[in-house]
Amino acid sequence: MSDHLALPRTDRTPHPPRYLLHPLRPLARWIIRRRYRVVVHHVERVPATGPVVLAANHAGVIDGPLLAIFAPRPVHALTKSEMFQGRLGGFLLRSGQVPLDRFRTDVAAVRSCLRVLRDGGVVGIFPEGRRGSGELERFHRGAAYFALAAGAPVVPVSMFGTREPGGSSGSLPRRGATLHLVVGRPVDVPHQPWPRTREQVGELSRSLWEHMRAELDAARRETGGILPGPLPLGDLEPDPATGVKAPRTEPPPSTAPSTTPSTLLPPTPGSATHTDGHEAARHEPGAP
Repeated sequence: MSDHLALPRTDRTPHPPRYLLHPLRPLARWIIRRRYRVVVHHVERVPATGPVVLAANHAGVIDGPLLAIFAPRPVHALTKSEMFQGRLGGFLLRSGQVPLDRFRTDVAAVRSCLRVLRDGGVVGIFPEGRRGSGELERFHRGAAYFALAAGAPVVPVSMFGTREPGGSSGSLPRRGATLHLVVGRPVDVPHQPWPRTREQVGELSRSLWEHMRAELDAARRETGGILPGPLPLGDLEPDPATGVKAPRTEPPPSTAPSTTPSTLLPPTPGSATHTDGHEAARHEPGAP
């Protein structure tokens, strides 16, 4: 059976447009590097083929474009639907980015991302759900959901320098700033057939959260990168409280750099309650 016939079905879901995504990346890199010094670390950690979920911290407005343009493979990133207005919206759609309504069950966004992954592509996601300090203080369930549904590895990406300390959510770094994108150790996630339970997605989300925080600390030590701190008072966007609770506070078993993927096994099925990823879907959209 084709992967696209597995629930939720994606055989009738078109792949997001790609005709601006591939050819424009070299040009976009050249333009951005005229303003900033962009350093990408450990690109070899991103699998060269097959489905991949890139999960990044989120501090500045430039994070999404940087992830899509400088990742070693073209990225279809979940992007809040408010960005898809006017000419910018048309450009985002034509470059393969996926609009996400964060305040309802967005089945279309879920299926678009699963279509990308089942076609062997790369999905980008910001588990914090909104711009903030970039310290991964909150964590939605989307990365875990897509990884389980597609059997895709999750690759952390830690970004530094994308917002100046004290800068607003829509501000850009100063000209000439150094921006670091550090690819962390990938986590292999075995495919979990439908139905996936809230417990499974929640447990994997907490494990990924711990892993990403460890990778963020390791990237900070490696680069000397500094995160910008909290946003100015009143500048924090509303975002649904659908994430998992804070992970355990004890240190992870190891933060030593490695190019070998670790593996997080999903828990055995428990409750029959179906679930989703994060804002992308609050229940599993399993109907054909």
